[in-house]
Amino acid sequence: MNRNPRWSVSRAAVLVTGLTAFSVILGFGRDIVIAVVFGAGAGLDAYLVAQGLMNVVLALIADAMARSVTPVTARQAAEETESCPGHHSFNVALTVTMVILGVMAILAGIFTGPVTAVIAPGFGPEQTHITEHLMRIVLLATIFIAGTNLTASLVQAHGRFAWSALEGVPFNIVMIAAAGLFGPAYGIEALAWGFVIGSALRLTFQIPPLRAVGTKLRPSFDLKDAGFREIARLAPPMLVGTALTNVNTMVDRAVASGLDEGSITALSYGWRLVHLPETLLITSLLVPLYPALSASAKNVPELRRLVGRGVSVAVTVLTPMCVVLAVGADTVVDLAFGYGAFDDAQVAVTATALLWYTPALLALGCRQVIVRASYAVGDSRSPVTIAVIAMIINVVGDVTLGPLMGVAGIALATTVSFIVAAVANGWLLYHRHDGLVPRLFGGLLLRAAFLAILAIVGALALKTFVVDQPAVVVLGTVSAGAFAVYFAGLALMRAPERTVMTEMIGAMRRRRR
Repeated sequence: MNRNPRWSVSRAAVLVTGLTAFSVILGFGRDIVIAVVFGAGAGLDAYLVAQGLMNVVLALIADAMARSVTPVTARQAAEETESCPGHHSFNVALTVTMVILGVMAILAGIFTGPVTAVIAPGFGPEQTHITEHLMRIVLLATIFIAGTNLTASLVQAHGRFAWSALEGVPFNIVMIAAAGLFGPAYGIEALAWGFVIGSALRLTFQIPPLRAVGTKLRPSFDLKDAGFREIARLAPPMLVGTALTNVNTMVDRAVASGLDEGSITALSYGWRLVHLPETLLITSLLVPLYPALSASAKNVPELRRLVGRGVSVAVTVLTPMCVVLAVGADTVVDLAFGYGAFDDAQVAVTATALLWYTPALLALGCRQVIVRASYAVGDSRSPVTIAVIAMIINVVGDVTLGPLMGVAGIALATTVSFIVAAVANGWLLYHRHDGLVPRLFGGLLLRAAFLAILAIVGALALKTFVVDQPAVVVLGTVSAGAFAVYFAGLALMRAPERTVMTEMIGAMRRRRR
């Protein structure tokens, strides 16, 4: 019998964080190999559009169902005494999801022509034909990914996390092999087949934990099952939240399809560079925040303290990182992707996207904390409503700024939508739940803005002295200067957040003991 559940949760959090970080880094390596082989050209643009349609199909049903089954299966698993007798409600959800997604994938494969005309209206005839062909291939992965997401939620409900955290490893290895070994001979089609095979391997990683749990998966259409009805009620808000993100991406790519070749790839890779530090740093540091917020939902002073602490972590960690990405955008892109077929012109376009995406990193980190607090107090409607508003802002910005500013305009529209979402979520959390202290939040942001300006000046000054040095030296110098100025400023101002990093590192060490 486990006498210390919190200890187990902490150890699981550290395990999942480490394994996920490994998978994320390997995924970044996958992107580098793909960039080296294919560059930012028409072929990779077509692949990203084809994959994007499949992601939207999954977002509409699979991701929402996977997250909706967790409360039901976790409650049932908690009542088990010895072996798992099975989960009838989960079997119904799995069966219904697979059938619906299978039908949708078939229909999308049949009507690839009209679909491509909608999601990539700027493509020429040849690029449209390539996109349709790749779309039919990647849609084969729909069932594999849906099965992976749902079965992962089932095994996690039984306290088994390692295999789910590792499932991205075989996928990324297959994609690296597809690009590096088969890409030069078979072209962009190798990536599409690599995506399908890698997705199938991800599903196989759920077999060992399923066997260990002992549950049996059996098809069922028992739509009157009470557990399935609860899952069906939970799915719509989950569906909206996941779909909106992918709809934004689809609109970005639709507008970018009318720009120069490689624009879609530049946007995708620029966003990857922005999202990487948020995934590795903020997601890892805030692993224990959500359960703590949930436990303090009725304790307003503690809730405000936790929200303030979480936002302090996000701002303190990500602001100097934003300075580095803004000042060293060209160097970061060159160091990450500037090899092989990814030429200097493509580096420049991707650096432009990265520069305009950079402020979104800070907004994304703050929004993550605030939205978690809203969910913790039982308010799921506010984040979804704001997400719809942010989507509208993004779409309008894409359509108006994209043709005027190109890649920069599309990236700026995304950044503005994230900033609006972060501010609006914070405002509603304060007015509806008294979940944050505006004065402390405003002071934090003012200090961050002032020190960011000083850090930018310092980083630019240092960059002029090493401009002719190798990229790694330039980036290292810019990073050292930005972080030194920022944290020295916090120390001189005796800002409350000056000790955030040391405290978080100490907390992570204590969880490992």
